[in-house]
Amino acid sequence: MVEKKRILLIEDEEDIASLIKLQAELEGFKLHVEVDGINGYRAIEREKPDLVILDVMLPGLNGFDVCRRIRNNPDLRNTLVVFLTAKGDELDIVLGLELGADDYMPKPFSPKVLFSRIKAILRRKSEPEKSPKVIQFGDYVLDVDRYLLRRENETVSITLSEFGILRRLLSNRGEVLSRSQLLTDINNDDAFVVDRNIDVHIASLRKKLGPKFNWIETVRGVGYRFKEEAAAQKVG
Repeated sequence: MVEKKRILLIEDEEDIASLIKLQAELEGFKLHVEVDGINGYRAIEREKPDLVILDVMLPGLNGFDVCRRIRNNPDLRNTLVVFLTAKGDELDIVLGLELGADDYMPKPFSPKVLFSRIKAILRRKSEPEKSPKVIQFGDYVLDVDRYLLRRENETVSITLSEFGILRRLLSNRGEVLSRSQLLTDINNDDAFVVDRNIDVHIASLRKKLGPKFNWIETVRGVGYRFKEEAAAQKVG
């Protein structure tokens, strides 16, 4: 029998927590609920869940601080994190993603859509690559097998969504990819996701890669392209 994936929800609104818990049971997940940031983080340390659904506006310790602690803890840093919050403006989304969140969903929301996105994130983490490879560009190496981005032997913090977008751009370097094409690399057929999410992920990637070579080009009205001359050949 396949063991159920364990999700920890940190949410202080009882009605929302009940809706998510019900949908989790329908989807076959095991879900534990905490109502404040301090006890929520302690539960993450104790339970080591497969994924955390994290509200931002929490008593005790806000969601951004919880996420920061997760990413700074060597035993927890690979835990998947999805923000679920009423704070949906662009600056909050960017901050959440830069702290290492794997996705960000504003309230109000559909529980079915939330778990569609959660299942897509879990699939991306668990699916093995068909052929091991490393993609090198400039001083950077994208290690596809290990889901890592490295620069001169130092690991660059990158979310699963950013990893999927960067891998897709590198694998099709020189070609223009639309936002809808790139959406398939982060949310698999999730109609709730809008093109603007891609722009946020791209902005975060550009900041992490730095301005030196301006790797990712915007093709106005179409999408994005990774400069063909910037990327080296696949290795391995």
